[in-house]
Amino acid sequence: MMEALYSTIIRFFQEGGFFIYPIATVLALGIVIVVERWFFLARESARNIKAFEEFLPLLRTTDLEKMQLFSRENTAPVIRVIGCGLDMMKVTKHRADIEHAMNEGMLEAMPRLETRTGYLSMLANIATLLGLLGTIIGLISAFTAVASADPAQKSALLSLAISVAMNTTAFGLITAIPLLICYSVLQNKTAKIVTSIEMAAVKFLNIMTYNRLIHAGAQSITVAPADSPVEENLPAEAVPAPAA
Repeated sequence: MMEALYSTIIRFFQEGGFFIYPIATVLALGIVIVVERWFFLARESARNIKAFEEFLPLLRTTDLEKMQLFSRENTAPVIRVIGCGLDMMKVTKHRADIEHAMNEGMLEAMPRLETRTGYLSMLANIATLLGLLGTIIGLISAFTAVASADPAQKSALLSLAISVAMNTTAFGLITAIPLLICYSVLQNKTAKIVTSIEMAAVKFLNIMTYNRLIHAGAQSITVAPADSPVEENLPAEAVPAPAA
Protein backbone atom coordinates (compact mmCIF):
# COMPACT_ATOMS: atom_id res chain seq x y z
CA MET A 1 0.00 0.00 0.00
CA MET A 2 2.73 2.47 1.00
CA GLU A 3 4.86 1.49 -1.99
CA ALA A 4 1.95 2.11 -4.37
CA LEU A 5 1.31 5.51 -2.77
CA TYR A 6 4.98 6.44 -2.98
CA SER A 7 5.23 5.42 -6.64
CA THR A 8 2.07 7.41 -7.43
CA ILE A 9 3.52 10.55 -5.84
CA ILE A 10 6.79 10.10 -7.73
CA ARG A 11 4.87 9.70 -10.98
CA PHE A 12 2.99 12.94 -10.33
CA PHE A 13 6.26 14.82 -9.91
CA GLN A 14 7.78 13.22 -13.00
CA GLU A 15 4.81 13.76 -15.30
CA GLY A 16 2.91 16.65 -13.76
CA GLY A 17 4.88 19.65 -14.93
CA PHE A 18 5.77 22.86 -13.11
CA PHE A 19 2.50 23.37 -11.20
CA ILE A 20 3.00 20.16 -9.23
CA TYR A 21 5.57 21.94 -7.05
CA PRO A 22 3.38 24.82 -5.79
CA ILE A 23 0.59 22.31 -5.15
CA ALA A 24 3.03 20.17 -3.17
CA THR A 25 4.02 23.27 -1.16
CA VAL A 26 0.36 23.90 -0.37
CA LEU A 27 -0.02 20.28 0.73
CA ALA A 28 3.01 20.53 3.03
CA LEU A 29 1.69 23.72 4.65
CA GLY A 30 -1.71 22.13 5.13
CA ILE A 31 -0.21 19.05 6.80
CA VAL A 32 1.78 21.23 9.21
CA ILE A 33 -1.33 23.21 10.16
CA VAL A 34 -3.45 20.07 10.60
CA VAL A 35 -0.89 18.38 12.87
CA GLU A 36 -0.31 21.52 14.96
CA ARG A 37 -4.01 22.28 15.36
CA TRP A 38 -4.93 18.67 16.16
CA PHE A 39 -2.43 18.38 19.00
CA PHE A 40 -3.25 21.88 20.29
CA LEU A 41 -7.01 21.24 20.40
CA ALA A 42 -6.51 17.80 21.96
CA ARG A 43 -4.33 19.36 24.65
CA GLU A 44 -6.79 22.21 25.32
CA SER A 45 -9.70 19.76 25.54
CA ALA A 46 -7.83 17.62 28.08
CA ARG A 47 -6.80 20.74 30.06
CA ASN A 48 -10.40 21.97 30.20
CA ILE A 49 -11.74 18.64 31.42
CA LYS A 50 -9.05 18.27 34.08
CA ALA A 51 -9.32 21.90 35.25
CA PHE A 52 -13.11 21.86 35.59
CA GLU A 53 -13.03 18.53 37.44
CA GLU A 54 -10.61 20.11 39.93
CA PHE A 55 -12.71 23.28 40.14
CA LEU A 56 -16.08 21.55 40.61
CA PRO A 57 -15.56 20.64 44.32
CA LEU A 58 -14.67 24.28 45.04
CA LEU A 59 -17.76 25.41 43.12
CA ARG A 60 -19.99 23.19 45.25
CA THR A 61 -18.54 24.61 48.47
CA THR A 62 -19.24 28.16 47.18
CA ASP A 63 -15.98 29.38 48.72
CA LEU A 64 -15.38 32.47 46.59
CA GLU A 65 -11.87 33.16 47.87
CA LYS A 66 -10.64 29.66 47.01
CA MET A 67 -12.37 29.80 43.62
CA GLN A 68 -10.75 33.14 42.80
CA LEU A 69 -7.34 31.84 43.87
CA PHE A 70 -7.80 28.74 41.70
CA SER A 71 -8.86 30.86 38.70
CA ARG A 72 -5.71 32.98 39.01
CA GLU A 73 -3.40 29.97 39.11
CA ASN A 74 -5.04 27.92 36.33
CA THR A 75 -4.75 29.01 32.68
CA ALA A 76 -7.24 26.58 31.12
CA PRO A 77 -9.78 28.45 28.92
CA VAL A 78 -12.78 27.23 30.91
CA ILE A 79 -11.28 28.53 34.17
CA ARG A 80 -10.29 31.83 32.55
CA VAL A 81 -13.91 32.35 31.49
CA ILE A 82 -15.23 31.50 34.96
CA GLY A 83 -12.55 33.76 36.43
CA CYS A 84 -14.04 36.69 34.51
CA GLY A 85 -17.36 35.97 36.20
CA LEU A 86 -15.72 35.76 39.63
CA ASP A 87 -14.00 39.10 39.07
CA MET A 88 -17.31 40.71 38.10
CA MET A 89 -18.90 39.33 41.29
CA LYS A 90 -16.69 41.74 43.25
CA VAL A 91 -18.53 44.61 41.55
CA THR A 92 -22.10 43.36 41.15
CA LYS A 93 -24.21 40.36 42.13
CA HIS A 94 -26.59 40.51 39.19
CA ARG A 95 -26.53 37.46 36.93
CA ALA A 96 -26.83 39.40 33.66
CA ASP A 97 -23.72 41.48 34.41
CA ILE A 98 -21.71 38.42 35.41
CA GLU A 99 -22.86 36.58 32.29
CA HIS A 100 -21.74 39.50 30.11
CA ALA A 101 -18.30 39.40 31.74
CA MET A 102 -18.03 35.66 31.06
CA ASN A 103 -19.06 36.21 27.45
CA GLU A 104 -16.22 38.70 27.18
CA GLY A 105 -13.87 36.03 28.53
CA MET A 106 -15.20 33.62 25.93
CA LEU A 107 -14.41 36.12 23.18
CA GLU A 108 -10.84 36.25 24.46
CA ALA A 109 -10.49 32.45 24.53
CA MET A 110 -12.03 31.63 21.14
CA PRO A 111 -9.38 33.19 18.84
CA ARG A 112 -6.70 30.88 20.29
CA LEU A 113 -8.92 27.88 19.55
CA GLU A 114 -9.83 28.95 16.02
CA THR A 115 -6.55 30.44 14.81
CA ARG A 116 -5.02 28.99 11.62
CA THR A 117 -7.85 26.47 11.12
CA GLY A 118 -9.45 28.72 8.50
CA TYR A 119 -6.28 28.58 6.42
CA LEU A 120 -7.03 24.95 5.55
CA SER A 121 -10.11 25.93 3.56
CA MET A 122 -8.09 28.60 1.75
CA LEU A 123 -5.25 26.16 0.99
CA ALA A 124 -7.73 23.61 -0.39
CA ASN A 125 -9.15 26.22 -2.76
CA ILE A 126 -5.65 27.29 -3.80
CA ALA A 127 -4.68 23.68 -4.57
CA THR A 128 -7.79 23.22 -6.71
CA LEU A 129 -7.19 26.45 -8.60
CA LEU A 130 -3.51 25.67 -9.14
CA GLY A 131 -4.50 22.30 -10.56
CA LEU A 132 -6.99 23.95 -12.89
CA LEU A 133 -4.44 26.56 -13.93
CA GLY A 134 -1.86 23.88 -14.63
CA THR A 135 -4.40 22.00 -16.74
CA ILE A 136 -5.28 25.05 -18.82
CA ILE A 137 -1.64 26.00 -19.39
CA GLY A 138 -0.83 22.40 -20.25
CA LEU A 139 -3.62 22.25 -22.82
CA ILE A 140 -2.53 25.57 -24.35
CA SER A 141 1.01 24.24 -24.63
CA ALA A 142 -0.31 21.01 -26.16
CA PHE A 143 -2.28 22.67 -28.93
CA THR A 144 0.52 25.15 -29.59
CA ALA A 145 3.04 22.32 -29.97
CA VAL A 146 0.72 20.25 -32.14
CA ALA A 147 0.10 23.16 -34.49
CA SER A 148 3.76 23.41 -35.49
CA ALA A 149 4.82 19.74 -35.21
CA ASP A 150 5.27 17.00 -37.81
CA PRO A 151 2.10 15.03 -38.51
CA ALA A 152 3.88 11.89 -37.30
CA GLN A 153 4.66 13.50 -33.94
CA LYS A 154 1.34 15.25 -33.31
CA SER A 155 -0.29 12.31 -31.58
CA ALA A 156 2.65 11.72 -29.22
CA LEU A 157 3.01 15.42 -28.33
CA LEU A 158 -0.71 15.82 -27.73
CA SER A 159 -0.95 12.76 -25.46
CA LEU A 160 2.11 13.87 -23.49
CA ALA A 161 0.78 17.40 -22.92
CA ILE A 162 -2.68 16.15 -21.96
CA SER A 163 -1.06 13.69 -19.53
CA VAL A 164 0.79 16.57 -17.86
CA ALA A 165 -2.43 18.61 -17.64
CA MET A 166 -4.47 15.75 -16.16
CA ASN A 167 -1.78 14.89 -13.61
CA THR A 168 -1.80 18.49 -12.41
CA THR A 169 -5.57 18.45 -11.98
CA ALA A 170 -5.49 15.11 -10.18
CA PHE A 171 -2.77 16.20 -7.76
CA GLY A 172 -4.65 19.43 -7.02
CA LEU A 173 -7.76 17.45 -6.09
CA ILE A 174 -5.74 14.90 -4.11
CA THR A 175 -4.41 17.83 -2.07
CA ALA A 176 -7.69 19.75 -1.72
CA ILE A 177 -10.02 16.92 -0.65
CA PRO A 178 -8.06 15.79 2.48
CA LEU A 179 -7.49 19.42 3.50
CA LEU A 180 -11.24 20.11 3.37
CA ILE A 181 -11.95 16.96 5.39
CA CYS A 182 -9.37 17.96 8.01
CA TYR A 183 -10.83 21.48 8.08
CA SER A 184 -14.28 20.11 8.90
CA VAL A 185 -12.92 17.75 11.57
CA LEU A 186 -10.96 20.54 13.27
CA GLN A 187 -13.96 22.89 13.11
CA ASN A 188 -16.12 20.27 14.82
CA LYS A 189 -13.45 19.67 17.45
CA THR A 190 -13.21 23.41 18.13
CA ALA A 191 -17.00 23.72 18.36
CA LYS A 192 -17.08 20.85 20.85
CA ILE A 193 -14.54 22.62 23.09
CA VAL A 194 -16.46 25.92 22.88
CA THR A 195 -19.71 24.14 23.77
CA SER A 196 -18.08 22.48 26.78
CA ILE A 197 -16.84 25.88 28.02
CA GLU A 198 -20.33 27.37 27.60
CA MET A 199 -21.88 24.45 29.51
CA ALA A 200 -19.38 24.91 32.34
CA ALA A 201 -20.16 28.65 32.45
CA VAL A 202 -23.91 27.98 32.66
CA LYS A 203 -23.34 25.42 35.42
CA PHE A 204 -21.30 28.00 37.35
CA LEU A 205 -24.05 30.61 36.99
CA ASN A 206 -26.77 28.17 38.01
CA ILE A 207 -24.92 27.00 41.12
CA MET A 208 -24.13 30.57 42.14
CA THR A 209 -27.79 31.55 41.62
CA TYR A 210 -29.05 28.50 43.54
CA ASN A 211 -26.84 29.40 46.51
CA ARG A 212 -28.01 33.04 46.27
CA LEU A 213 -24.51 34.36 45.71
CA ILE A 214 -25.79 36.13 42.63
CA HIS A 215 -29.25 37.50 41.85
CA ALA A 216 -31.20 36.27 38.85
CA GLY A 217 -33.40 39.35 38.59
CA ALA A 218 -32.66 42.56 36.74
CA GLN A 219 -31.13 45.52 38.52
CA SER A 220 -33.81 47.64 40.16
CA ILE A 221 -33.96 51.33 39.28
CA THR A 222 -35.78 53.81 41.53
CA VAL A 223 -38.17 56.01 39.58
CA ALA A 224 -39.48 59.21 41.12
CA PRO A 225 -43.28 59.55 41.35
CA ALA A 226 -44.78 62.07 38.99
CA ASP A 227 -46.04 64.37 41.76
CA SER A 228 -42.86 64.40 43.87
CA PRO A 229 -39.99 66.87 43.47
CA VAL A 230 -37.02 65.49 41.59
CA GLU A 231 -34.66 66.70 44.32
CA GLU A 232 -36.07 64.19 46.82
CA ASN A 233 -34.92 61.26 44.67
CA LEU A 234 -31.44 62.55 43.89
CA PRO A 235 -28.29 62.00 45.98
CA ALA A 236 -27.44 64.88 48.31
CA GLU A 237 -24.46 65.95 46.20
CA ALA A 238 -26.67 66.09 43.07
CA VAL A 239 -29.16 68.60 44.55
CA PRO A 240 -28.14 72.17 43.67
CA ALA A 241 -27.42 74.42 46.63
CA PRO A 242 -29.84 77.34 47.16
CA ALA A 243 -28.71 80.68 45.87
CA ALA A 244 -27.19 83.00 48.45
